[in-house]
Amino acid sequence: MKYITQHNHGLSKNQKWVIASTSSGFALENMDVLFLSFAMSSMIADLHLSGGAAGLISSITNLGMLVGGICFGILGDKIGRVKTFSHTVLIFALATGLMAFANNIYEIYALRFLTGIGAGGEYGVGIALIAENFESGRIGKMTSIAAVGGQIGAIFAALIAAWIIPTAGWHALFLVGIVPVILTVFIRRHLHESDQFLQAKKDEKGSLLRDVIKKMFSTPRLAFQSLGLMVMMTVQIAGYFGLMNWLPTIVQKQLNLNVSSSSIWMISTIVGMSIDMMTFGNIFDHFGPRRAFAIFLIGSAVMVYVLSLAQNMATLLIIGAVMGFFSNGMFGGYGAVISRLYPTEIRSSANNIIVNIGRAIGGFSSVVIGILMDHYNLTVVMGFLSALYIISFIVMMSLPGLKELSHND
Repeated sequence: MKYITQHNHGLSKNQKWVIASTSSGFALENMDVLFLSFAMSSMIADLHLSGGAAGLISSITNLGMLVGGICFGILGDKIGRVKTFSHTVLIFALATGLMAFANNIYEIYALRFLTGIGAGGEYGVGIALIAENFESGRIGKMTSIAAVGGQIGAIFAALIAAWIIPTAGWHALFLVGIVPVILTVFIRRHLHESDQFLQAKKDEKGSLLRDVIKKMFSTPRLAFQSLGLMVMMTVQIAGYFGLMNWLPTIVQKQLNLNVSSSSIWMISTIVGMSIDMMTFGNIFDHFGPRRAFAIFLIGSAVMVYVLSLAQNMATLLIIGAVMGFFSNGMFGGYGAVISRLYPTEIRSSANNIIVNIGRAIGGFSSVVIGILMDHYNLTVVMGFLSALYIISFIVMMSLPGLKELSHND
């Protein structure tokens, strides 16, 4: 049965601010995080880093996201989405700006961990805001719109890096990361908590942490569901961070491209991702999560491997765009699924715990890819990522909660 949609309905003033704020927050967060991708080759040369040590930067960022996701997810369920959202933006912005003054790998590790704490807390709180301000039949599309904001941030990161790094170096690039501080002013001024959240707070009894554990892991079915979603998110993050953090460096070496040329390829890939996000959101709302995820997971497995066949700039741009179309549009779908499978009182926590455990584990793909790059060719690296998408597909098809969402709607 098709999902019930109300796409023709106009948005209220608060709904517009929710989408504008979450989209902007995701855009600025992704811009800050992806500065690392474009600065990576310069940082390796400047600080004489091995592939494993450089890959560990992203992994530490994702560990910070796990800590921030759990802490701020629970805080978002406890004190409110709006306050928590603004705090997370402030933390990752200040930590990114301080990277401009980092001169050794240990300072970088510390600051990226702090950046991760802020960025990790933002996702679940933002998704909870969307879920509580829109009808269930529109959540897929709206979370996808917010996720597109992240890709716009990635395009800004590519353009800014191509302009700043060749002239001022990688340190100067991170100074731009202070910009999101401005967003916190608008968030606190224009957003307010949803009636759904306020009612859930009024009805709250007992310990929130105990409630989170009970409603995510208390039965074998719930535990399997939560762990299965974590596996899927791990693959999503492994693919995304593996591709975004290392492929600019890979294509620079494989096709002898400079930073500006690799930025063009990244923009092509990101445009594909953005188109995918809007397509995925509509497919999700109309046909349910199982069909949507099945199409895009299989497509990702195929196209990631096909990327290793690119031999010139033209084919690289085309394959990159198609690969981007399949590989990252699913990201908004996870928030929509989690928000519908778990109740309001733990929605922020469930989103952040599942997503950021996936980020923490999946982030180690940067280390694995760095090591594979030191010893093998691009075909082996892409084969590794392709296999991960197949694993995610198998797990997805086994989750009973996703079957029920499709049948009930």
